[in-house]
Amino acid sequence: MYAIVDIAGQQFKVQKDQKIFVHRLEAEEGTEMSFDKVLLVDNEGKITIGAPTIENAKVNAKVVNHIKGDKVIVFKKKRRKGYKVKNGHRQQFTQIQIADIIA
Repeated sequence: MYAIVDIAGQQFKVQKDQKIFVHRLEAEEGTEMSFDKVLLVDNEGKITIGAPTIENAKVNAKVVNHIKGDKVIVFKKKRRKGYKVKNGHRQQFTQIQIADIIA
């Protein structure tokens, strides 16, 4: 059984006991969360598609931890002008574990 759910503005294909990284959520570690924007559910071949979401369907998840992603280097340069700027960025993520899918 899997579901396609909208979490923090992005769509994820999730299954039970799967761990995924999503953009930073405002929740403490160990907190149980529920996502009700379920777009599609596949239950052993029986597919249910929402218009736009499925009523009374939700995905329960537990926040595992908050981490930062790999550093991305942003380098800007204009030739022959002596202009160089180097910046780095680390995106913040939340790791969640899918507890169950209710459809």
